Amino acid sequence: MECTIFRSSSSSSILPLGSSPAQPLPGSRFPTWVRLPRLKHSRSVGYYHRNRRSSINACGSEENASVNGFSITPHKIFMEEAIGAEYGEGFETFRPDGPLKIDVDFLNDRLQEGFLKRIRYAMKPDEAYGLIFSWDNVVADTRALKLKSWKQLASEEGKEIPEDGDAQRLLLYAGADHVLQKILLWEKAESELDRLKLRISQLYYDNLLKFSEPVDGLEEWLDAVSTARIPCAVVSSLERRSMVEALDRMGLKKYFHAIVSEEDGMESIAHRFLSASMKLDRKPSKCVVFEDDPRGVTAAHNCTMMAVALIGVHPAYVLGQADLAVASFNELSVINLRRLFAHKGSSFMDLQKQVIERTPTTRKLTIDTIF
Repeated sequence: MECTIFRSSSSSSILPLGSSPAQPLPGSRFPTWVRLPRLKHSRSVGYYHRNRRSSINACGSEENASVNGFSITPHKIFMEEAIGAEYGEGFETFRPDGPLKIDVDFLNDRLQEGFLKRIRYAMKPDEAYGLIFSWDNVVADTRALKLKSWKQLASEEGKEIPEDGDAQRLLLYAGADHVLQKILLWEKAESELDRLKLRISQLYYDNLLKFSEPVDGLEEWLDAVSTARIPCAVVSSLERRSMVEALDRMGLKKYFHAIVSEEDGMESIAHRFLSASMKLDRKPSKCVVFEDDPRGVTAAHNCTMMAVALIGVHPAYVLGQADLAVASFNELSVINLRRLFAHKGSSFMDLQKQVIERTPTTRKLTIDTIF
């Protein structure tokens, strides 16, 4: 099919001939200077099919590998992801002229504001920022969803979940393999472990389909930043379809300008944050990440982003590396975002002091002689 490339000021998308540019395809909010397709396509597709075959083998049928139309990827939902960008490295995307490596410095340089935008941001500085929200425990209270899923799985298997606080914390943040073998001590063969990991993912998706309440205070905070015209993005390892439907049920879909999901093929937390900054058309150093996990805070700082931590499962002293820690969104105001960047100042149309180096005056030594 013939196609043409339509470019606008904020996105570029491929449209069939005869389609109207006024209706771009959903999900294409990248800057005009780079097109981000599905990253590492051949590897991702092969990895998907290998996991799909293992899921089918573990369950005995292909229908068990999906829940209500959602394909299940247990390796993504219940696992401890890499932080990423420890040395500023990013990810690799592909363009017609060859591969393009995108790292933190590259985005900070290429996403610099143009002259007109700099004038606009000088008058309305709040619009220069970009807000990135983690899905888990920031947008949706996934702690309750995961804990409920583990309890349902234990009930089906005739097991018990330990009531110890440290053990339940590991249930929420550790990988499924570690939980099944080291915490719950369910000694199973490899095929049984695959079946249990797929089942816990199915239970999680079942509970997610019934979920409709956002984190307390989030809607009011999103409404405030939307009034200030600050773009927002949400990142997760879930599939895009399930995220969009969950946001629609919570009434938050209208607030998010970009979504980074499993289809984007990102391999670490930091890579998702960098992808979100590209979709928002904001350089990483002007983005603020909202997280509840110290690993996410570290990933944000690796990307030169600011980090606001929500105190919840992790106490405040564990989140001490965050630029700001709050108990809920009700404690935030737009002025807090300005204060996060206050120490950096502004380099646009500021008066600069010229430093003139002067050589110190030489002291003349005189001798008074009395006659």
